[in-house]
Amino acid sequence: MSTSVHDDPLGRERAHLTSSRAALRAMREDVEALDISDVTANWVNAEVLSRQIDERIKALADLSDTPLFFGRLDYLHAPGADRAEGAEGERFYIGRRHVHDGDGDPMVIDWRAPVSQPFYRASKKDPMDVGLRRRFGYTGGDLTAYEDEHLSDPREAARTSKLLQQEIERPRVGPMRDIVATIQPEQDEIVRSGLGGTVCVQGGPGTGKTAVGLHRVAYLLYAHRERLARTGTLVIGPNRSFLHYIEQVLPALGELTVRQATVDDLVAHVEVRGTDEAPAAVVKGDARLAEVLKRAVYSHVRMPTEPVVVVRGSRRWRVPAYELEDIVRELLDRNIRYGAAREALPQRIAHAVLVQMERSGEAPDDRVQDAVARNSAVKAAVKEIWPPVDPAKLVLRLLTDADFLAVHADGILDEDEQKTILWAKPVRSVKSAKWSAADAVLIDETADIVERTHSLGHVVLDEAQDLSPMQYRAVGRRCTTGSATVLGDLAQGTTPWATRSWGEALAHLGKADGVIEELTAGFRVPTDVITYASRLLPHIAPGLAPVASVRENPGFFDLRPVAGAAEVVAACEELLRNEGSVGLIAADARVAALAQALTSAGLSYLNPGEETTAETRLTLVPASLAKGLEYDYVVLDEPRAVVEGEPDERTGLRRLYVALTRAVSGLIVAHAGELPAELGGADQPWSST
Repeated sequence: MSTSVHDDPLGRERAHLTSSRAALRAMREDVEALDISDVTANWVNAEVLSRQIDERIKALADLSDTPLFFGRLDYLHAPGADRAEGAEGERFYIGRRHVHDGDGDPMVIDWRAPVSQPFYRASKKDPMDVGLRRRFGYTGGDLTAYEDEHLSDPREAARTSKLLQQEIERPRVGPMRDIVATIQPEQDEIVRSGLGGTVCVQGGPGTGKTAVGLHRVAYLLYAHRERLARTGTLVIGPNRSFLHYIEQVLPALGELTVRQATVDDLVAHVEVRGTDEAPAAVVKGDARLAEVLKRAVYSHVRMPTEPVVVVRGSRRWRVPAYELEDIVRELLDRNIRYGAAREALPQRIAHAVLVQMERSGEAPDDRVQDAVARNSAVKAAVKEIWPPVDPAKLVLRLLTDADFLAVHADGILDEDEQKTILWAKPVRSVKSAKWSAADAVLIDETADIVERTHSLGHVVLDEAQDLSPMQYRAVGRRCTTGSATVLGDLAQGTTPWATRSWGEALAHLGKADGVIEELTAGFRVPTDVITYASRLLPHIAPGLAPVASVRENPGFFDLRPVAGAAEVVAACEELLRNEGSVGLIAADARVAALAQALTSAGLSYLNPGEETTAETRLTLVPASLAKGLEYDYVVLDEPRAVVEGEPDERTGLRRLYVALTRAVSGLIVAHAGELPAELGGADQPWSST
């Protein structure tokens, strides 16, 4: 990185940045100036077009503190040209969105474009026809540095990019940010994988799996925009705090149409006001319940014992019971949705009547068949043979009627399992029932048996290791005709029903042919922190490869005995002297006491998901909500209390593993009691550095 008196490359790059910002501003002004009054036929079209224009204006926003481009590629030859003809190379600036000048010539190329791919994939071993790759360093929105790699020059040795390392290790303040400037080759392969296939990413703490999933959505929207505009995309996270934390990533990449939700949001057919004991939740989350529900739904179908007699004018048309039974059995054999079969039944009965009419010499048409299908006798027969089913009422009956459950769970659930999920007290109605989250999933499954759930084009499922088989099924039916990106870490499964293997999870999702990828390079957690946390792996996920931190800074790590809450607060104050965010993570039961201690010390704090500010950089985090979040510095309060706050030891140790791996730059483990034996005790040679 150097300049001479006669040459000012940094100045030229700054000039290109200035010109690019002006071009982007012109692009935005062109859209703002559009007059749609003469091109819309009606108010509906006007409303749709107006909304599209508003979204385009937002997508063209120039964020002052976000670099418009972060890299440059100088190709040896023009991409796609015949190299034998000696075609001159081309230069491309790589950024978050496409920018062109007034003549339509590109000034910045979207990072998702094929021509940008070598920025992430090219290497000394495979230069991909790139002569020079340049990375840019920024301070705020100002371009302040650059760094070159001459990939096709054999005299230059491969080396680690300092700017890349600085970007990876930059302090985390505020919500999650995009990683377009630092995507690694193994991450890029996942990001650019096709829309048709489902990808499952196993990644330990700090491997960037969430960012990879979000960037894959952005890439797919770029490569398949029209298709996904029709079918829709959805990002599913574990809780509202997590969704709030990641919600700015896609808009920063110009993507504003992706919906975000939790699994609970998807299955919100009833108000959830109750909770299950762990044994009941495990049984309710078991995939075997799907067959129990299906049996219960179709038990409502009754074989006809009486004929249907349709009166039209002076004629009476009679469909005998045996013919009705043939129709019913044929519909059952087709294995279509309960509701679809119920809607088809009156038309099938009407068709049988029309056949008789034709045999008698009449020539009925479709209007006659529709009229017969609406005949009161046909309607009465359909109601008797194939009555409507209310999903919530059916689930309520299964959970409160022991005999009804026994009939439909016979050979599927044993007696103890049936007793486990039965409610102890009778319930008067669906509205008065104290439904649990697992109950809502059962209702959603039942609703899908009755009527097919709408499928989206692509679904991203993050923190997937915590889902039950029935929850996987709930997500899977939202992408039956689409694909999915499944993200998670088996070692961080903190529910009693946590995923045992990704193959099993993909099968429940309905994507058994999904490809499983593993990310093991850690970009977030410092070496000393991840090494300490990895002591838990043999106890929580035997056989899982530990994360190898690629951060040059080993990080700050300290095991610190404390006498009480006041010293925990002092540790927070100590870390707040550094730049960046601080998280105080504690067992849920200890949060109230720590909140009082922080308030007494005059230390303001945020709740998880709330954005840090210059005045308030400390967040108080219950251990149950820590998953997926990250802070520059973390104080972990009383590890043993985190473990003991869970229903079983393995889940507790996994919760502790999550809490230990939220820090980007440093971690203080504050403990008044003994540390869990699985961490190797407190007499280890760890200290602050």
